[in-house]
Parts: sequence; structure tokens; C-alpha cells
Amino acid sequence: MPSCHENIVILDFGSQYTQLIARRIREAQVHSVILPSSSSLETIQALNPKGIIFSGGPASVTEVVAPSWISAILEKDIPLLGICYGMQLLAQKLGGAVGCAERREFGRADLTVTDEHDLFKGVSPQRTFPVWMSHGDHIEAVPPGFSIMAHTPSVPIAAMKSVTNGKKIFCLQFHPEVVHTTNGTAILRNFVHDICQCQPSWTMSSFLQKTVHDIRETVGTRRVICGLSGGVDSSVAAALTHHAIGKQLTCVFIDNGLLRKHESAQLEQVFSSYADFQFRIRDHTDDFLRALAHVANPEQKRKIIGREFIKAFDKEAKAIGRVEFLVQGTLYPDVIESISAKGPSATIKTHHNVGGLPARMKLKVIEPLRELFKDEVRKLGEELGLPEDMIHRHPFPGPGLAVRILGSVTPERLAMLREADAIVDDEIRQSGLYREIWQVFAVLLPIRTVGVMGDRRTYEHVLAVRAVTSVDGMTADWAKIPHDVLARLSNRIINAVSGVNRVVYDISSKPPSTIEWE
Repeated sequence: MPSCHENIVILDFGSQYTQLIARRIREAQVHSVILPSSSSLETIQALNPKGIIFSGGPASVTEVVAPSWISAILEKDIPLLGICYGMQLLAQKLGGAVGCAERREFGRADLTVTDEHDLFKGVSPQRTFPVWMSHGDHIEAVPPGFSIMAHTPSVPIAAMKSVTNGKKIFCLQFHPEVVHTTNGTAILRNFVHDICQCQPSWTMSSFLQKTVHDIRETVGTRRVICGLSGGVDSSVAAALTHHAIGKQLTCVFIDNGLLRKHESAQLEQVFSSYADFQFRIRDHTDDFLRALAHVANPEQKRKIIGREFIKAFDKEAKAIGRVEFLVQGTLYPDVIESISAKGPSATIKTHHNVGGLPARMKLKVIEPLRELFKDEVRKLGEELGLPEDMIHRHPFPGPGLAVRILGSVTPERLAMLREADAIVDDEIRQSGLYREIWQVFAVLLPIRTVGVMGDRRTYEHVLAVRAVTSVDGMTADWAKIPHDVLARLSNRIINAVSGVNRVVYDISSKPPSTIEWE
């Protein structure tokens, strides 16, 4: 079954917002693919793009050599959109003048539109609206054949275009993909729907149909094993694979001792109604804790846990019989944060299911959710008929509670954190805030503080509560939980969890902080 989706290719020059461009395009029901700026012309053309977007980036076009494929792309009749650095790169290549600003402009600016066609067609009854700037260089003179579309008080050329001889090139100095830009989504929709003539055909229903076909083509009549963790990602991946190949799939729940309270019982209840669903629960707690003994470095923890998972799956696969494939719930943000393959972006941290796999793995990996963001996975779960409580469950890291214990992992510290985390979850659900919050959890810190309990001095652990609001996990803000809810949380934890005498609340956003502490 060939791809039924039209593609918009996004060339990543290292912007922190590149993934948001992809999300906004997908929200317009058009498939988007991110490629590194180092991609070859052949790689770009192989996707047969209906349009190409040049992302922003931290570099200056006055200091770097433009990629060699740009001249060839400019000769094609493919609509182009340059954003920030992408605008400057196109302007320089096409004969415009790019200058270095005396100081970087970062933040809100009021954009005034002077050309209400094409990109700005019908975007707003107001010709002036807020946009988000993040740039150093600026355009001093447009290239030949270009006209100015918009300006701000400090940027005379904030948008420009050239629509001549079948070529359609548009450039924006601001970032339409971020929520701070009013009408940004409408601008991008104009580009993909009107200018690129893409049909809104990329839906979770079409994704489901194609992915089921791909899984069947890949697997044939062979056996598949899937590791269930209890989280949304692995559960949707399991349901999707089961939908494709039925009883050829055996799902294994590896109890690694690093999971939330009552994890296995909840998971068994969800999948008990599925016909021909092969489900096994296996306890490998001792193996994981032995491997993690005295390990405090978070990257080491992740890689150890990834290695132990694969060892456990290899062992369980042998017990099942001839198994050749392993299904994992890897998501797009996992890939982005783990490897710098999508452009000149920094590696943030290794995820166990993309960066912790050994070089010689005995099972071939199937990652049916690899190109999806979390909110897309939830929509896919709805398509598959998974229970609402499962679909909207908060994200849980693959390495589990091991990366929510700062420092070494011990059975005692795990028990302490597991009980505290269950209290946090229960209080947030009782307060009616669970669906409003993207993720909430507890973190056990490697410090102790003095306290007083029952007229006696204590010297016990500090527990941090982390709660964030987000859309796709790429950016996040700390959740403004009411003080009375925080008070109940703190009171319950300190009274019920032996060894904790202080609770603190994390008020950091992403960026600069990540959602998880490790």
C-alpha cells in the first residue's frame, strides 16, 4: 500500500521550534517530514514534496556556507517558505542583502500586514497583530523580484514574497509556529492548503489504515513480542499491532520494580476484553535492581534499563517460541531528544527505547508510533477503542521511577517514591485537575532536611512535586495548582510516607528545564 499522503518537507537548521512547525502542519491534516539540513537533494526529492519549509536556526548566514542543494531546489517549481534563518538564507542565495543586527531581537512584536494575499489571505480582520521574533540577522534589501508583505516597528522587511514564472517563494522573519504568534496557524494553513495545494487527508484514521498494512507487510506470518509498560504509548502500540496481526502478537509486561503502584493489575484489566490477546506478566525486579545498584548517573541508568529490558524480552521471547520482532512505543519527541539526526540540534537525553539499545540485538524492532506526537497517539488510541482513562493517562518515562529518584536506586527509596507518587495522582484526580495537567509526578531528592514530627527532631528526605501543562511535550509551563490542593498533597505525603518530612513544588518551564528531572 503506497503512501496516500502528500508531504511537506521541513528542513531543520537547528531551530528549537522545528518540531512545532511539523505539529502545526499536521494539525492542518497534511503530513510533514523533518529532514536535517545536511540531507542530499536525492533524499529531499524522494519524498516528492508538495512544499518545502526552511526552519529557523541559531547560525548567521553571514558566517556559514549554504547547503549545496539550495540552488537545485530553487530551480524547481516547488513552493518554498523560509522562516527566520530560513528567510535570511533564501534572501542571501537569491541576491538580497542580509545584515547583522546590533542586538538580537527576541519576543513579541506587532506585525502590520501590507499584502493581504497568499500567506495572509483572510488571516485576520485586523491588519496589525502580535507575532514572535527570535533573530539576530535581518533583511536589508529584498532579492530581485521580491515584494514586501509585512513590517514591524523595528523590522521593515518582516515578510516578503516572489510569485513569478511558476515559482512561489515566501519568507517570514517571525515564527508562525509558536502560540505567541496570533494567526500563525492560519498563515501555515494558507501555505499548505492554498499555496501548496495539499489536501487535508492525513488523519489518525488514514494513519491507522496505512500502519496496519505496513505491520502486516513487515511481519507476514511471523511472531511478534511487545513490551507493555502500562503507559499510553506502549498500550496504543500494543493495541495497534494486535489490530494488525491478532494472535501473532504476544504482549509481555516486564515488572522491573520501577513502576507505579498497581500497574500490572490495571493493565490486565484494560486488555482482558480483547479477543485473542496474548498477555504475560513476568517479574524481573531482581535483575534490574541488581544492575542499577550504586548507579547514580541518569544516562547510565537509562542505558542499563534499556539493556536489561532487551535481555528480559530476549528471555521471554525464547520461552514463547520463535519470535523475530519487538514492538516499542517510541514517539517522535523521544527520537528528537535522543539523537541529533533531524538537524544541528543538541542531544538532550537518551531515551531507553531509542538510545539505550545494544548494538547486537536479537529482535528486530517495530516502532509504529515513531513519527507521532503524544496528542496524536491519544487520538489513535480513540480510533482503536481504548478506554478513556488509559488514553489520557499522564506520560510515564520508560526507565520509570529510576529517573525520578535522584541518586542511587534502592528498594527502600522505590517504595517511598511509589507511595508518594500514588498520593499525588490521587489528589490531582480528586481535585478534578487531572485532564487539565499534561503530567504530574513526584521526585525523590538526594538530600535530607531537619523537621519536627510529634515534638521530635527528624532528618529525612525531601520530595519534589512536578506538574506541567503542555500540548505535545516539546514545550511546557509549570501548572498553577491551587494552594489548597498543594497543601493537601504535602500533608498526606508527610503523614503517610515514612522517611519524607518536606515537600517542595517545581515552578520551572521547558525550556530551559526538561519535564523530567533526569
